[in-house]
Amino acid sequence: MDEFRKEATDHAMKNNKAAGRRARNASLELTKMFKEYRWVSVEWDKGNK
Repeated sequence: MDEFRKEATDHAMKNNKAAGRRARNASLELTKMFKEYRWVSVEWDKGNK
């Protein structure tokens, strides 16, 4: 999350195109982690009813 925040800020404030690409790549990794968390959370809820 910190990496995304830093790169997105660099892209927005300094118009750094490479930082924009790194921010997009970091956001893809975050999306994967959030999807995995959601899947685990739903499975855990199903098992604890």
